[in-house]
Amino acid sequence: MHKTCTCGQTMTMKLRTVIYSGKVEIDNVPIYSCPSCSRSEVLPEVKPDLTGLIGQLGEEPAKQTLLFNELNEWADLLLEASASRKTPSGPAVQQIVDERIDSLLELLLLAGSVGDEAWRQDIEKRLAQLSRCTLHT
Repeated sequence: MHKTCTCGQTMTMKLRTVIYSGKVEIDNVPIYSCPSCSRSEVLPEVKPDLTGLIGQLGEEPAKQTLLFNELNEWADLLLEASASRKTPSGPAVQQIVDERIDSLLELLLLAGSVGDEAWRQDIEKRLAQLSRCTLHT
């Protein structure tokens, strides 16, 4: 998965660890990195959830390690797609996204039929994360 950097070179996407406040390690955050100018950029599709997480941690967080893929569907899908590769490829990611959406829609129907509102809201949040945008390859 690639993006053009402001310097004109190609940025590649990798799952990285973001360190917040010197105490919190947030693993599996999708980041675009430029090998030429060393610019890094959080994948736009996950940025709202990452900033929300950091906001919840506050200014004086306890020392901890968090798995971002447990909080964000894009990060989870990219981790799944990259399990056999160092960098996830577009077709593999798109197939996994399509399968995950189908699965979440089925779960949404099930949650609605059993009347579990909290579960339904969680599934809707996950679907909203996936609907933010489609990844460019």
